Amino acid sequence: MFGGFYSGKTVWVTGHTGFKGAWLSQWLQHLGARVHGFALSPHAPPNLYETLAPDTFASETIGDLGDFELVQQTTATVQPEIVFHLAAQPLVRRSYEAPLDTATTNILGTAHVLEALRVHQNNCPVVVVTSDKCYENDGSDHAFGETDSLGGHDIYSASKAAAEIMTASWRRAYRGRIATARAGNVIGGGDYGEDRIVPDCIRALLAGTSIAVRNPAFTRPWQHVLDCLSGYLWLGARLAEEESLATAFNFGPRPEAQRPVLELVDTLLQHWPGEWTDASDPNAPHEAPTLSLNIDKAATVLNWMPVWDFAEAVHQTARWYQQRHEGESAAAADLCRLQLEAYAAAASAQSCVWAR
Repeated sequence: MFGGFYSGKTVWVTGHTGFKGAWLSQWLQHLGARVHGFALSPHAPPNLYETLAPDTFASETIGDLGDFELVQQTTATVQPEIVFHLAAQPLVRRSYEAPLDTATTNILGTAHVLEALRVHQNNCPVVVVTSDKCYENDGSDHAFGETDSLGGHDIYSASKAAAEIMTASWRRAYRGRIATARAGNVIGGGDYGEDRIVPDCIRALLAGTSIAVRNPAFTRPWQHVLDCLSGYLWLGARLAEEESLATAFNFGPRPEAQRPVLELVDTLLQHWPGEWTDASDPNAPHEAPTLSLNIDKAATVLNWMPVWDFAEAVHQTARWYQQRHEGESAAAADLCRLQLEAYAAAASAQSCVWAR
């Protein structure tokens, strides 16, 4: 896959203890890469990181991106051939409670990674992962494209917009091979984060309680984590060959996966029966009621498209949790490997260019 690009490559992944970072690290290891991680300690169990196979990482650094000396020391030691920068404070509601932590991690942390690479004259390809929420969202049904205005009502969204601007400045000022990736609302097995709808559903289902749905009518572009990561990996491989790809790319689902939160919950409950209650709060912090991504650029320039549709993404997500928590084997590393194999087979069957 990915033209064999990652076999034998030294890859630095920041945020490797998080949900997407752990999945990405596993995939890279399966592709034959030497994976080096940098992140804060994972949140309390359960989490996906704790289930990874012992040989997933060539090295790990548990530390804070705010510590520039540590970031610089790590880049000098690892000498990466490609970087995926995922480390972030990832929650909108958390940003209302911890605005300085959010801004420091998402903006200054990104600058520290880019500056450490520059100081050591490492011009390797860098994929900086931001968010679909980096756009100036006016609440309309507009599908945001890469040339739309950046901004954000909440601190999280603004910090991701600022990270985009910061990255673009580093790219222009120092002629770096640095691209940014803006993904949709990612779902998949192994996410146990707080204040996210699928983990909230799983916790309630395991406890036998009703799922509290905060914003049932809000619509989001739902996509499976492997669809998101296939875009990151393909962008990284292509960026190594074509410096002109050092720009921003949206990696989201097809338009039909733009669904209300309640439809996501109802679809999940078709696989794992349970109940939900409306927990809407008119006094809750502001969140955009709708969000949609335009992925035409990724389709045209990279020949990338998502593999699993909405129904399959929800099915595979429910299956992972059920097999881990209600199945007999419950070995999360094996569950991830099997889903990677199923996803790769589906991509090959659809003649995805990166699956060759």
